[in-house]
Parts: sequence; C-alpha cells; structure tokens
Amino acid sequence: MIVVNTETVAGYEIAEVMGLVQGNTIRAKHVGRDIAASIKNLVGGELRGYTELLTEARRQSIQRMMAE
Repeated sequence: MIVVNTETVAGYEIAEVMGLVQGNTIRAKHVGRDIAASIKNLVGGELRGYTELLTEARRQSIQRMMAE
C-alpha cells in the first residue's frame, strides 16, 4: 500500500481518497528531558527533547494508521 497526502500520483490509479487523516499518540517524558527543557526555555531556542518526542509520536501514529 502506498500512502500519500496528495490526490494524484503519476503512474498510479488512486483507489480511495480518505480526506484529512490524523493520528495521535501520547508519550511519557523523561525527568531529565523536563529539566533540560526548563533550562533551555529560559534562554529560548528549540527544545530538542520535545522535538524528538513529537517526531517519534508522529512516526508511530502514521504506522498505526497504515496498519488499520
């Protein structure tokens, strides 16, 4: 199965357009990430610990939707 976010794919026939599809997962944070994020939040910038959590949650969510 090919999963895309467009209505057309060159060389393929679209069997079904599902519209907007969303998925969510909840991840637990590590206390070390919370402390580091709190310090980083004081000076500004990307909170990499949270970015990593979001990236992993998004990946897992997409995998679960593809399995359904």
